[in-house]
Amino acid sequence: MKYLEEFSDPDLARKLLDRIAAVTTRPWALMEVCGGQTHSIIRHGIDQLLPEGIEMIHGPGCPVCVTPLEVIDKALAIAARPGVTFCSFGDMLRVPGSEADLFRVKSAGGDVRVVYSPLDALQLAREMPDRQVVFFGIGFETTAPANAMTVHEARRLGVRNFSLLVSHVLVPPAIAAIMESPSCRVQAFLAAGHVCSVMGTAEYPPLAERYRVPIVVTGFEPLDILEGIRRTVVQLEEGRAELENAYRRVVPPEGNPAAKAMLADVFEVTDRAWRGIGVIPASGWKLAEKYRDFDAEVRFDVGGMRTDESAICRSGEVLQGLIKPHECAAFGRQCTPRNPLGATMVSSEGACAAYYLYRRLELIEPAGSGAGSRG
Repeated sequence: MKYLEEFSDPDLARKLLDRIAAVTTRPWALMEVCGGQTHSIIRHGIDQLLPEGIEMIHGPGCPVCVTPLEVIDKALAIAARPGVTFCSFGDMLRVPGSEADLFRVKSAGGDVRVVYSPLDALQLAREMPDRQVVFFGIGFETTAPANAMTVHEARRLGVRNFSLLVSHVLVPPAIAAIMESPSCRVQAFLAAGHVCSVMGTAEYPPLAERYRVPIVVTGFEPLDILEGIRRTVVQLEEGRAELENAYRRVVPPEGNPAAKAMLADVFEVTDRAWRGIGVIPASGWKLAEKYRDFDAEVRFDVGGMRTDESAICRSGEVLQGLIKPHECAAFGRQCTPRNPLGATMVSSEGACAAYYLYRRLELIEPAGSGAGSRG
């Protein structure tokens, strides 16, 4: 615990804030990619302590939030089938589909279970050979190696009643899509340290050069984030656009070679839809051909679903950094953690959930005035 406390030292935080203020001469808009970083920023009030003009834009790095609605509906359809045991991490159970969520499927008699690892789901499949066991494999490069290893093990062990519903997405193509958007305001990125701990940093220098945007890899504790912000501001003020690794205690440049080898064996790159954003080319993974028998989407023939998002939920704009959560008219009113309209209010990494949890409700203006009334 002492080690983590050292990265929350208030005196060091004040010194870093002073150093950021000392180098800042003009407004800058920075995006933290990861939802975990968003929660840390809001929880500790970092965005409110920064010099005036330094704006933190919350990015799409929440794995639950960017899982598209049609994939949620596919999960619901599979989980409701007789003979299926559907396994997921807990925060997916309350993400709303078109008409229900996994909790509702469970209450209607579906065998929906919370597990703490995809290997738990594989073990269930081995213990229940008469049932089809499906694991909901979502997330960024961070969670993908464990899912890849589980499918690899299922094939090696001959466990044919296990399958994976895949919705894995990749960070670098999302950065490119954000920068190519006509409405982009982002001038620098804080890249997610846990993603880079797996994949390394080689994919980011070309992005920094192509879009003339600083990218700083950083962690999740307050001092990590403040140091990342300081480095991005220094680059912006000096007119540089480079990759910097401010999380060297966790992120080697080459990443994790064993994990990357497993990913290359089990998955192949594909176009992916991102909830609220749309399809980003080459931005996700699907199971490689030799593992296609373990693809739940193919096994249960749910590939053709199409859906429409809520007309009043603006989570897509939140995920793109176009608005802050409190600028959605439904935030804190029709949309709360108890009755969420979108995944950004459900997930433990969602920006809307962070604003609600850490009492940014006072930002809501009376209906009919200001940003809070935009619908």
